[in-house]
Amino acid sequence: MKKNQPLAHLNGLSPDEFLRVHWQKKPLLVRNAFPDFAAPLTAAEIFELAGRDEAESRLIVNKNNEWGIHHGPITKKILRDAKKSLWTVLVQDTQHFSREAHQLLQQFRFIPTARIDDLMVSYAVKGGGVGPHFDSYDVFLLQGEGKRRWQISAQRDLSLVPDHALKIMANFKAEKEWVLETGDMLYLPPGYAHHGVAETDCVTWSIGFRAPTELELSHAYLDFLRDEISPEGLYQDADLEVTRNPGAIDLDMQSRLVKILSRVTHASATPDMMKRFAGRYFTEPKSHIYFDAPKATMSAQTFSQKIIARGVALDLKTRLLFVDILFFINGEDLAVPSKDRPIWRTLANVRKLSADEVTQLSENSFSLLQNLVNDGYLHIG
Repeated sequence: MKKNQPLAHLNGLSPDEFLRVHWQKKPLLVRNAFPDFAAPLTAAEIFELAGRDEAESRLIVNKNNEWGIHHGPITKKILRDAKKSLWTVLVQDTQHFSREAHQLLQQFRFIPTARIDDLMVSYAVKGGGVGPHFDSYDVFLLQGEGKRRWQISAQRDLSLVPDHALKIMANFKAEKEWVLETGDMLYLPPGYAHHGVAETDCVTWSIGFRAPTELELSHAYLDFLRDEISPEGLYQDADLEVTRNPGAIDLDMQSRLVKILSRVTHASATPDMMKRFAGRYFTEPKSHIYFDAPKATMSAQTFSQKIIARGVALDLKTRLLFVDILFFINGEDLAVPSKDRPIWRTLANVRKLSADEVTQLSENSFSLLQNLVNDGYLHIG
């Protein structure tokens, strides 16, 4: 993808224009965004994936306007029982299991990788859906097989039905609607109410983006500080005076606490600390994700010969990011040799290195690559 060229799946807008006019501002409907769209997964593959332990899946059912949810794995028996109602199967992170899904997600890399969350797939029978709702993140809704009617609203009333298993809006009022067919796509900013109902049995692909709450970021940062900051010394008050109010936390004690905690705050607010937190946080895998190590290890010489001949590629589940000269992979710091950083940046940007690019790396990088292969983070070829 050339930088900032007009893109068909942005309705002919350049990424700059799309970000300036639509991103987190207003919806965009794109007819025939992906001409001759070929789905990354067939219906059978979606159901197979929904039944696997390592995939995050849900089944949403609606019977006589009574909604229910079943968390995966979604077995064949569960699906058979659901056929008595209107139902939808959702599978998160399809890009972890399908190279074609991963390649589809790459069409949106004009957005930083750190902001991209996943490619979710939704299979719905005719009349199926998940109810009127809103998302706290940006989303592109790309229609695969079949047709789905989307209704949207910029309403401010986002109240939900109380005591409900699903986050269904209580007072949804459609302002616009369209029927999307194969290859059509709808972009919605965060907080934009929408309701999708399958006109036929259909598949919808959702490109979602990470939007952690400030509370989530705060909790994650405090966890990070607990491991990173180890203040020395003890609370001291050698000049303590006799108190007349033993039950009080007096001004002197408050002042000492302020001095101690201000030192901690100052130490935690350095640019280097923020870089390391961001790198670890945005590459940390989700809790259900794990990596498969190779069954057999190889000698350093054999490994070098293979990657020089075939190059390397990141595992579909791996997240590799850099912040200036610092590199992070799957929540861990990565000690990249300084002279090799440009090539490692290429690996972070395009997720693979050619044989020619590999030959430019130092022996230290070769050792680092072999360790990543042994962890299942990286693969040869």
